[in-house]
Amino acid sequence: MATGAPPAARVPLRVWLVLAVGLATFGSSAILVRYASDAPGLTVAVWRTGLAAVLVAPLALAKARPALRALSRRDLALIGAAGVLLGLHFIGYIESLYHTSVASSSVLVTTSPLFIAALGYVFLRERLAARTIVAIGTAVLGAALIGLADAQAGAFPRAGFGNALALLAALLFSGYLLIGRAVRQRADFLAYLLPVYGVAALTCLVAAWGRGVPLVQPLPILGLCLLMALGPQLLGHGSFNYAVRYLPAALLGLLSLIEPVVASLLALVLFGEAPPALAVVGMVAVLASIAVVFVRRA
Repeated sequence: MATGAPPAARVPLRVWLVLAVGLATFGSSAILVRYASDAPGLTVAVWRTGLAAVLVAPLALAKARPALRALSRRDLALIGAAGVLLGLHFIGYIESLYHTSVASSSVLVTTSPLFIAALGYVFLRERLAARTIVAIGTAVLGAALIGLADAQAGAFPRAGFGNALALLAALLFSGYLLIGRAVRQRADFLAYLLPVYGVAALTCLVAAWGRGVPLVQPLPILGLCLLMALGPQLLGHGSFNYAVRYLPAALLGLLSLIEPVVASLLALVLFGEAPPALAVVGMVAVLASIAVVFVRRA
């Protein structure tokens, strides 16, 4: 257990309640995107990230103005890079849901811990434990099973493309987390969050302009994007930022694996998306592999 964190038995009830809300909102992300799919994926990404930045701005400007001014040029450059990666992550993740099932996308996009381990080995020369190597290999096999099952099922003609986008989104999110971890050693949370959300929104906006997608949408679509910004992006991430004071990061990582399970169950109930048996085997393999990585850190 992380140093300074109280035993789970002594964690206040409010922490578990906040986490429950956060996990529920995480699981709703893919569902909200599916409901908003009358709009182009890029348009949804623009409004989701833009509204999140707008919602954070008043609090950040009120509480963290001195910290914002104190950011160095190096920190601003790193935050800019992290924001670009985050924006591209949302583009890839949201677009993946237009081509593959909620279950496949939600499971594959959670593989960022495995990408982080692999990137640490490649760029930081961090040693990989044998169990981590096995976990990565098992996850690759699981992802292949998901892709094979989706291709055989035929429910989503471009499932392979959607699955590839979900994996790319996980890779981009890994880069965002690695940069953010370095910057957050020095920068205030809100002073980091506002510019990184702003750059992410700008990245999505530039991509939308480049593709010529329409940004003007009816109120129901905008309402769904607002729910994405409030729920998964602010309440979801916010709940984990709140709980990390009381619970180890490794335990929170394990709890985050509930997200694709919740999303898959909701998709089954709401849209009748039942993954093939082979895909379920692959999903279990992927989630178990990620769990092994988090348990190793505990």
